[in-house]
Amino acid sequence: MYNNIVTFIQETFATKEFIPLHAPLFIGNEKKYLMDCIDSTFVSSVGAYVDRFEKEFAQTVGSRYAIATVNGTAALHVSLVLMGVKRDDEVLTQPLSFIATCNAISYCGAKPIFIDVDRDTLGLSPKALEDFLITHAEIKENQCINKTTGKVISVCVPMHTFGHPCRIDEIKAICEAWHIALVEDAAESLGSYYQGKHTGTFGKVGAFSFNGNKIITSGGGGVIVTDDEVLAKRAKHITTTAKIPHKWEFVHDEIGFNYRLPNLNAALLVAQLEQLKNFLENKRALAKIYEAFFASQNMAFIKEPKEASSNYWLNGVILENKEQRDAFLEYTNSNGVMSRPIWTLMNKLEMFKTCQCADISNAMYLEERVVNIPSSVRA
Repeated sequence: MYNNIVTFIQETFATKEFIPLHAPLFIGNEKKYLMDCIDSTFVSSVGAYVDRFEKEFAQTVGSRYAIATVNGTAALHVSLVLMGVKRDDEVLTQPLSFIATCNAISYCGAKPIFIDVDRDTLGLSPKALEDFLITHAEIKENQCINKTTGKVISVCVPMHTFGHPCRIDEIKAICEAWHIALVEDAAESLGSYYQGKHTGTFGKVGAFSFNGNKIITSGGGGVIVTDDEVLAKRAKHITTTAKIPHKWEFVHDEIGFNYRLPNLNAALLVAQLEQLKNFLENKRALAKIYEAFFASQNMAFIKEPKEASSNYWLNGVILENKEQRDAFLEYTNSNGVMSRPIWTLMNKLEMFKTCQCADISNAMYLEERVVNIPSSVRA
C-alpha cells in the first residue's frame, strides 16, 4: 500500500540505503574549528568559541543576549528558574510535546497542567488556554491562582512543534492578562518566524536545543535567549555553578548548576551556524517537494501555519486513523525508510497521570495519526 511512498522518498534522497529521520550534516568548518579548539587546550566551559557562538546566535534570532548551555533541557530548566518557578507551583503547557518540557518543569518541583493544541499549528491553543483560565483561575494579589488546587500558576510553556510556530502572539497577550510569565520552548524551531519575529523571542526568555537530530548540532547543547540584561547575567551565573568570579577563590553564593556548554561543542556550533541559511533553504525546498507529492496521494501533509515561516525541522503527514498510522510505520521502517509516530501524550505517562488536564481532543486526534518522515538536509 505504501510502496510508492517509500520509492518516492528513496528517489528524493537519491539512495536505496537506509534513510534516517534527521541526520546531522558536517560539510563546513567543523573540523577546522574543532582542531583549533583542541590546539588552544580550552575545551571545557570557558573559551573563545563559547563567546563567539553566544554573540552570533543572539544576532541570528534577534535577541540581545544568548547564554549557551549543555543541552536544551538545561536551557529550559534555567529559563523556568529565571521566571521564578517555585516548588508546588503549576505550569501551563501542552500534552503534545517531547518529555524534556515536563522534565524541566519537574526539576523545579512544579507540576504541569495540560492544555490542548490547535490542529493546524500542533502547538498550544490560545482559545483552549483562555477557556481553561476563565473556568479554573482567578487573580489574587497579582498572581494567577488555580481555583481547583489553590496553587500559583506561575508560567506558561508553549512549544513550537516540529518547528511550526504556534499562535504565540495570542498566547503572550493571554499570559500578560493573567499575570503568567511566558517561557518559549523553541527547542525545535531555530529558523522559524511568526509574523516576522523569530520564535523564542516573544517572551522574556526562550530555550533552544542542538541535539544530534536538530537543524544545527554539536551532539548536544542548548541556549537561553533574552533581551533582559539582568536575566542574562543571572542565567550565566547560575549555569556556572553560581561561582562568584575570582582568579583563584571558589565561593558560590547560591545553589547553581553545572550547565555551561563546553568550548569544544561551541566550536561545532559556530561552524554549523554558518550554514544555517543554506540548511533552511534546503529543508523548505524538501517540504515543497513533499507537499506536492502527498497532495497527489490525497494525504494530509503538515504545512506551516498562517503568518508563519517554518523551518520544517521534521516533516509530517496525518493519516486517517491509528490503524493506518501503524501500517505506515510498519511498512516504511521495514523497508529502510525511518518514520516515527508523534510522542505519547504527556498526561498518559506514569509520572504525569495525576496532573490536571483540560479537554485535549485535538492532541488525542493528532497522537493517533501523525507520522514523521525523513527530513534531513540533502547534501
